[in-house]
Amino acid sequence: MAGKRTHQNSQPSIMTTVRICQHNSCRKQGAAKVLKAFQTLAPNEMSIEPSQCLGQCGNGSMVLVLPDQVWYCRVLPEEVAAIVDRHLIHGQPIKPMLYRKFHPDQN
Repeated sequence: MAGKRTHQNSQPSIMTTVRICQHNSCRKQGAAKVLKAFQTLAPNEMSIEPSQCLGQCGNGSMVLVLPDQVWYCRVLPEEVAAIVDRHLIHGQPIKPMLYRKFHPDQN
């Protein structure tokens, strides 16, 4: 599922990739369901990828949005629709859901 970013402010078009950790700790926290929700809800022009360990064990399900370098932690399947709509489609990361380790001033 390769494609181009749909954010209105982007120039030139850059592929958006969403990586969802599928390692042991994240899988125990429901990462397989989070991955399936992204695969179902994300626009076709975005790449949704299962990932090996993202190195943040114990904070999953971990989601990394590239090229934005935006990290979400403890993502639940029912939260994916909001991430898709607000961040992936409209370009506005959801501050309360951001991983504080990498986004300390956003919470």
